[in-house]
Amino acid sequence: MTAPTRIRATLREGVTEVRLLMTHPMENGLRKDAEGAVIAAHFITEVTVRHRERVVLAANFGPSVSTNPYLAFRFAGGAAGDEISVAWSDNRGESRVDSARIA
Repeated sequence: MTAPTRIRATLREGVTEVRLLMTHPMENGLRKDAEGAVIAAHFITEVTVRHRERVVLAANFGPSVSTNPYLAFRFAGGAAGDEISVAWSDNRGESRVDSARIA
């Protein structure tokens, strides 16, 4: 299992800034290991970020995204103490959901 998604959400003047660091190998299926064998593809395909129950970001990823993807975005609204949740799934059927509170 991968490490938890690091989430930092801060509120400033009615705008919530969210920064995410997702731990994932993001292998594209083209690299080879030391013995020359192809490393199987393993990458995040979908990311959804919710504020309460509202989707504030939905994204489709592919094999060209780098290892341990970092995202930063802003949305209007939010209040200190509100929950932000991040859910992702990958091409192997693995998934993860993490959450944090707006500071």
